[in-house]
Amino acid sequence: MIEEKKYFIVDEEEEDLRLDVFISSALSDLSRTYIQSLIKDKKVTVNDKIEKSSYKVAQLDNICILIPPAKELVIEAEDIPIEILYEDEDLAVVYKERGMVVHPGAGNANHTLVNALMYHFKGQLSSINGIIRPGIVHRIDKDTSGLLMIAKSDLAHRGLSEQLKEHTVQRTYTFICHGNIKADEFTIDAPIGRNPRDRMKMAVVSDGKHAVTHITKIKSNENYSYAMANLETGRTHQIRVHMASKGLPLVGDTLYGPHNSKFKAQGQLLHAKTLGFVHPVTGEFMLFEKEEPEIFKSFLQRFLLD
Repeated sequence: MIEEKKYFIVDEEEEDLRLDVFISSALSDLSRTYIQSLIKDKKVTVNDKIEKSSYKVAQLDNICILIPPAKELVIEAEDIPIEILYEDEDLAVVYKERGMVVHPGAGNANHTLVNALMYHFKGQLSSINGIIRPGIVHRIDKDTSGLLMIAKSDLAHRGLSEQLKEHTVQRTYTFICHGNIKADEFTIDAPIGRNPRDRMKMAVVSDGKHAVTHITKIKSNENYSYAMANLETGRTHQIRVHMASKGLPLVGDTLYGPHNSKFKAQGQLLHAKTLGFVHPVTGEFMLFEKEEPEIFKSFLQRFLLD
């Protein structure tokens, strides 16, 4: 296999973006870390010259990217402890801890939830999403903790995916955000899509996908709020983006909120607490709940509880 060539011309509105940011925007399926490695390996030219990641692109710059042929990704089973709340021959419900990536990708081929699932379920996972995502029906972010449905059979995978598509899966998250949520309950109905100025981020945009989040306040003061979110839709970073759009970014979320905080959370304080769905084989409604990790309790004791 030979290298794939990609060519781009910089538009006026993209001027002054960093080179790695511009390429991330143009090739959203590649991680920024991988793009930076391509630039470092001299696989990227600007007007036939080698430039650094920090180079600021100019209008009409001609950018060429050489993408090496993909290496076959070998997913290894790893004996990583995970909590399995439920398991039968068709599906399982597991708890993903904060800091664990769900499935392998560029830069993290090991130590993911998939590596752990392959060990604990001995290869008995659905194959619909291919070798990189066996059994994975839906995802949560690396620094979000909580419950996930895992499909062991293709039949279960199709049934669970259909419920997600029809928005009938019950998903309740808890979170802690900056600012005082004043209303006891409110709904955010705002479309979400790629941020036009930073393709690494999502944003509320007029041409985005329909997104609805229902918020219920649990406790708040002048500085912070502890609340619950019920997802009606499931867009990328939905809760994080919706809350930030209201001036209430999640504590620890340096992508959509402040970089400096009194509390070093090392990732957003967001937890997938409740998961409910109809078993696609038995037809039984199943509901699971998992309490927040200790970092939530530590924050609440310091900043929110009287």
